[in-house]
Amino acid sequence: MSQNPPRSIDYSLDVRGESCPYPVIYTLETLTQLQKGQLLQVVADCPASLRNVPEEVVKHGYTMEMEPQQNGRELIFYIRA
Repeated sequence: MSQNPPRSIDYSLDVRGESCPYPVIYTLETLTQLQKGQLLQVVADCPASLRNVPEEVVKHGYTMEMEPQQNGRELIFYIRA
């Protein structure tokens, strides 16, 4: 996995302020609307998202493009549909 943020993001989802499990729910909902191969950026601030989002998206057949990035309280995920 690359550690540099991808240059081309197809869709960005901001779930800051949402407590778990909502970041996971909204992420999976959004991924079902994307075409295979498109890249989703998710920005969250719920600490449990650091574990829950990658675990659930992989379980549902999606790919983490890179390790989650942490910027202060913000967590940034890059997920390939």
